[in-house]
Amino acid sequence: MEAKKLLRNKKVIEEINRHKWLESEIAGYDIGFEAAAEDWLKKHAGVWVAYHANKKSKSFIKSVPFKQKRSTK
Repeated sequence: MEAKKLLRNKKVIEEINRHKWLESEIAGYDIGFEAAAEDWLKKHAGVWVAYHANKKSKSFIKSVPFKQKRSTK
């Protein structure tokens, strides 16, 4: 997924801000949003997208009615 499109997603921004906080704590100073975004996109975006795409498809499957065949015994 394109980085610009990801950066329009509120949940991605929340993840980047969380990443910024954690990495800033480790570094001992505020690393800034740009550095955090670049680092998060490089290290975590692929897994995040895959997880949320899989989660979305599972919720879609759950919403589709399942017709069970009745036994004719």
